[in-house]
Parts: sequence; structure tokens; C-alpha cells
Amino acid sequence: MNLIRSLALASFCLLVLPPLAQAQQDFISLGLGVYDILDEDEAADFRAEYRSGESLLIQDLHPWAGVEVTSDTSIWAGGGILLDYEFNPQWHVIPNFGVGLYTEGDSNKDLDFPIEFRSQLEVAYEYDNGQRAGVAFGHISNASLGDHNPGTEILNLYWHIPY
Repeated sequence: MNLIRSLALASFCLLVLPPLAQAQQDFISLGLGVYDILDEDEAADFRAEYRSGESLLIQDLHPWAGVEVTSDTSIWAGGGILLDYEFNPQWHVIPNFGVGLYTEGDSNKDLDFPIEFRSQLEVAYEYDNGQRAGVAFGHISNASLGDHNPGTEILNLYWHIPY
């Protein structure tokens, strides 16, 4: 009986709550930064992301998808969720988490597994026209799926364009 109640509650949350959540703005996000900033294999980091304005389960929780390419031809492509927390009308704190596929390209940074997880914390300022500028610090790791888990850290500047 508890299983039936749990399934009914989960179904209600998935079917009814998302349409009730307030839709926010979609963004195309472009980033430029330093890949592997805390280690010796630094490279330029370029990003393009789509951040949906549709809320998932709770307001301000949104899906995103993107690709990240370094000047050493490393590539990470994936997606995940972000929490767009507005702590005053102009300032946003945006923690996010995602999973994707990684290839090291010509880099010396072997992350030891093709599946890599990205966690990131961003602070962004929103202008009157809806565009945002942000700074983010992130980490990519295989979560010990590989034989070793070196991980890497990235510092990025973002420009978010309402779409």
C-alpha cells in the first residue's frame, strides 16, 4: 500500500507541479575561462550552453545542456540541472550539476574515464535588458568510476543571452 501511495505522489509531482511552476527565461550561455586552473596543464576553456527556463519539480530548478572545448582540444559534452537562485533583483547564485562524455584530445589531462561529472557554482549579475554576466568555478571528475580520479578545476566568465 505504501508503494502505491508513493507512486501516486510521484506521478502527481511529475504531472501537475511542473506546469504550475512559473516559467522563467531561456538562456544561451557563452563562457570563456581557464581549464585545469589549479594544475600544470592549463588551457583556454570555451563553452556554449542552453539553459531552459522551464522548472523541474520545484521552481528555479532548470535543465541545461552544453559543450565545453579547450585550446588543447579536450571536449566535454553533457547536461544536467541548475538552481537559479535570485537573492535580489539583479544578483543570482547558480549551483549546477551535470554528467557528460569527455575526451582528452591533445591535452595531457587524462581524466581516466569517458563519463565525467561537472559541478559548478556561479554568481551572475542581471542587467535591465535581461542579459547576465557571471563568474563560475567548477570541477570535472569521474566520481571514481575509473582506476584513478584526477579531476580538474575550471574558472569561467559567462555571458547569458535571453532566448
